[in-house]
Amino acid sequence: MRFSGKTAVVTGAASGIGKASVLLLASEGATVYAADIDEDGGTELASQSNGTIVFQRCDVTSTEDIKALMDRAAADTGGIDIVFNNAGAGGDGAPIDEIEPEGWDRTMDLLLRSVAFGIRYAVPHMIGRVGASIINTSSVAAVGPGYSPNAYAVAKAGVLHLTKMSAADLAKHQIRVNAIQPGFINTNIFTSTLELTGEHAEMGKAAIAAMSAGAQPVNRGGQSEDIANAMAFLASEESSFVNGTSIVVDGGITIGPKYSWDANEPDMFEALRAMAEQIQQ
Repeated sequence: MRFSGKTAVVTGAASGIGKASVLLLASEGATVYAADIDEDGGTELASQSNGTIVFQRCDVTSTEDIKALMDRAAADTGGIDIVFNNAGAGGDGAPIDEIEPEGWDRTMDLLLRSVAFGIRYAVPHMIGRVGASIINTSSVAAVGPGYSPNAYAVAKAGVLHLTKMSAADLAKHQIRVNAIQPGFINTNIFTSTLELTGEHAEMGKAAIAAMSAGAQPVNRGGQSEDIANAMAFLASEESSFVNGTSIVVDGGITIGPKYSWDANEPDMFEALRAMAEQIQQ
């Protein structure tokens, strides 16, 4: 097993990508500290293991909570080998000409500042651990408009640069730092951002699943396990020569506009070709 004897910390662990990652790490031998503000979900997740999954409530907008999480994991097990800074939500959805300072700051605290201090408070417990690895969740939204609200995209772009800067800073400790850029993944981030609950949330998830199936060249919606598998690769010795970069796991959605890969989608030159044909007749 790839993670036998390892200690891992995963934030945003109670559902979606975080939950899939916790279960994968634990199944391959790690002791996993699963952190989330969802106490019911986190407790239920921990109950699925024989003690290899430990839940701790953690609000990643609180540096005190982050430090307490990292300190506990290290105190219980002797150190930390893997950190997956994954917690997040859609953030403030307002465009740049309407967003208020509070919404901007709240989004940055949740999606960017939390990653910085997840690294900050984990590193003292990772020094000297062979194969130590930090993985940060960014997004395809980091590469340009059209994938998310403004503040979310800017924060996720910041995560990419923070990943590179941290990899450079931590090279002296032989701690690798990489990121994952998920595409359209079927999780509850969309319904929670829209504040849908109960039956409406389930309806929203079904609608998202239907829409996402044809959104990218790989003809299915992305699943939490797709990201968990990439995380496990970056956390393992299989990626020991991978550092300071990101893996895009998006089914090809960033390849280009839909007409570039879908033969049934009219491209931007179709009208011009039709006009040329008419002229030639």
